[in-house]
Formats: sequence, structure tokens, C-alpha cells
Amino acid sequence: MQKVAALNSYELKKYFKIILLLLAITIGVATVLLSRKLASAIAIEEQKKVKIWARAEQIITDPEELETDITFHLDVVKSNSTIPAILVDENENVKDHINLDSVKSKNTDYLLKKVEEFKANNEPILIAIDKGVFHKVYYGESSVLTQLRYYPYVVLGVVGLFIIVSYFAFNFSRRAEQNQVWVGLAKETAHQLGTPITSLMGWVEYLEMELGKLPSEAGDEMRKDVKRLNIITERFSKIGSEPVLQMVDINRALENSMDYMKGRMGQGVEFALNLYPRILYVELNVNLFDWVVENLIKNGIDAMEGRGKLSFTVSYKNHQIFIDATDDGKGMPRNRFKTIFKPGFTTKKRGWGLGLSLARRIIVDYHKGQIFVKESLPSVRTTFRIVLNEVRV
Repeated sequence: MQKVAALNSYELKKYFKIILLLLAITIGVATVLLSRKLASAIAIEEQKKVKIWARAEQIITDPEELETDITFHLDVVKSNSTIPAILVDENENVKDHINLDSVKSKNTDYLLKKVEEFKANNEPILIAIDKGVFHKVYYGESSVLTQLRYYPYVVLGVVGLFIIVSYFAFNFSRRAEQNQVWVGLAKETAHQLGTPITSLMGWVEYLEMELGKLPSEAGDEMRKDVKRLNIITERFSKIGSEPVLQMVDINRALENSMDYMKGRMGQGVEFALNLYPRILYVELNVNLFDWVVENLIKNGIDAMEGRGKLSFTVSYKNHQIFIDATDDGKGMPRNRFKTIFKPGFTTKKRGWGLGLSLARRIIVDYHKGQIFVKESLPSVRTTFRIVLNEVRV
């Protein structure tokens, strides 16, 4: 049930993001289409206004109309205060213009350039001057119509920027809250472990005093386990604090990490360790690095269901050290390569799903390295890769 719940949680999160994205695209497309529809309607109305303006201009300039009252037509001409228009004669010479830049419009080249611009946008309006003679009115868009065309893109850009900023702010806030919970839980765990571990150390010493000497093998293993518990307590107590890094040979650190786990993982697991032929120094917190190795070993053994080969290989290139952990377990699909490092994700029936998440945090945040799934072939093998930076001495 836990496996299903974990998978459903991340699947639902993925689908929820897709739904939100599709919804945002739908809203954006609807906004642009509605804006275009309104712009088209306004463009038709502006064309009608230009036609009325052109007709009024014709009446005013017609000598036969001079004896009639043209006050209304003058008002019509003056009423156009937004739509730019240019009146040209039958030879394309500019006769009049309106709503253009008052300074630039004194330049003939500027007017001819605007004529070409208006030609590309709208069909000219013809004014009959004489039989077979027509003047033309070329016109553009008003500033209001231009703003309306760009308005939805500006709004969508602002809304998109707001959503992006809000998303990152929310993620940062949530991550900070999660970190506080993790740190608090880890320190409380360390505090709770401290008393029984101290007690166990005392009992080991007491047994040695009472019995004279414990059987060598049992005594050594008990001391190792108590020491291990001390290390685990120290790990938890230092979560949230800046770890102390020391320059160590990665070959020796990896070898020591595996030695403890070998004798406690059962007889069905075959371990292989391929070290680099020379010393490679890195800045490392050994206790935290041991934690990473343990998690990779346990993850590999779970994938192999307790039987199979688990190998660690150290390689080197361009001042970078590569540690490949390979198991011949069941593998995983490519779409889980990143998901498995998320807190709470697990495909096991038990467990918190924090092991690989902690491993990633230790390598990336504390050691400034990388950890990722290098490859995974179903029912063949899976390889995790750790990348650390070499320290030159």
C-alpha cells in the first residue's frame, strides 16, 4: 500500500502540473482570441469613421458645396483625433493628413513612408473627384487599437512573471520549512539515541570486567556496533550544521565504508571494489560519506532482493573523481531517474523513502558534487554515479 501511495502521490503531482499548464495555455489562447475579436470589431468601426471623414473632407473641398452650410462636415473632420490618415490625389501626391507627428509630417519622405505603411495594413478609401478621377485616403490604426492588440501579450507576460516568481517563492518557503522539520527531527533522534548508546557502552565494559574478557569475535563486533551507533548519532546531530571537511584519499574512505557493510548484508550478496591505481584526494566528511555509501548499498540490495552482485568502481578524468555503484537488480524506467531522489519517494513496502534524498543532499549541498542515475537496464543492472572534485596536493 505504501508503494502505491508513494507512486500515486508523485504521479498525481505530475498530472496536476500538466493540468495547470494546459489550463494556463487555454486561458492565454482564449484571452488572445477575444482580444483579436475585439480588435477586429474596433478596426471595422475605425474604417467606417475614416470613410465618414473622407466624405466630409470631399464635401469641404468641393467648390460646388461652398454655398451650403458645411459646419457639420467641419465638425466631422475635427472629430477624428485618433486615427492617422493621409489623403493623396490621383498621382499619389499628399494633399492632406491628420493625426501624424506634427514635426515629422513636415518631411515628405516621412509622409510617403507612412503611406506605404498604411497601404500594407488597410485598403485605401476612394473619393470620387471627377468622372474617372479618384483621390485616396490611406489610414492606419489608432493608438487605442494598437494598444488593444498588444494588451493581452503584456498581461500574459506580467501574469506569467508573477506565477514564476510566486512558484519559486513558494518552493523556497516550502523547502525551508521542510529543512526545519528535518533538522529538528534529526537532532531529536540524536538526543534520544544518546542515552541508550552510552548505556550500551557501559554494559560492554561491565561484561568485560565480570567475565574477564569477552570472546574476541563477539567483543570486537559489539564494539564495532556500538561505535557505529555513535557515528549514526553524530550524523543526525550534525544535520543542519555546516559539516567539517577533511582531505582524505577517496579509495581508502570507500574501502572503509564497505568493510563494515560486507559482514552485515547476508551471504547472498557478492561485493566487488575496483579502486583507482593511485591516491585521489578529496575534501570529505567521512561520516556523511559513509552514510551515502550505506544508502547506495542498501538500495542496491533491495533492488536485487537480497541476491546478486554489487560493485563500486572508482575512476578519474579532468580533476574529477567518479564513483559508480552498480547492482544487477530489477532496474527502473528512465522517468524515475530524478524522482527517486525526492523525499518520500519509495517503491518498497516499508521505509520512509529518505535514503537517496539524504545521499543527494550530502553530495550536492555539503560536498559540491553530483549524484545521479548513470544508467538502468530493466532486469540487467542499475548504476548510480557520484562525482567529486579532486584536491591537488
